[in-house]
Amino acid sequence: MQLQLQHSLADIQDLINTGEPVLIYFSGENCSVCTALKPKISNEVSSHFPKIKILEVNVSSHKEIASHFTVFSIPTILLFLDKKEFIRVGRNISVKAFIEQIRRPYMLFCDEEE
Repeated sequence: MQLQLQHSLADIQDLINTGEPVLIYFSGENCSVCTALKPKISNEVSSHFPKIKILEVNVSSHKEIASHFTVFSIPTILLFLDKKEFIRVGRNISVKAFIEQIRRPYMLFCDEEE
């Protein structure tokens, strides 16, 4: 699954308010870490947690969205479950540790087993 770019704060809030799991990946145009990490996160989350909708927000283009979610460093990843921010990680992100951090809450909220 590819990261889907969202261009409106209202679109993102509407998606979060459905109660479905939503992951928002905040990145920047000139961020080499963001570029390297993005496909790894996308592939791992998609393969382990198929119900999570993945969005990408480019903070360079969408400063108001980054500000709304209090994101001031990149990369930053937010995971929303049941309309609430459940996990926030940033900067030095271990993909393996992040996937493990998601596993239990995802299984509980999505009533699913891997």
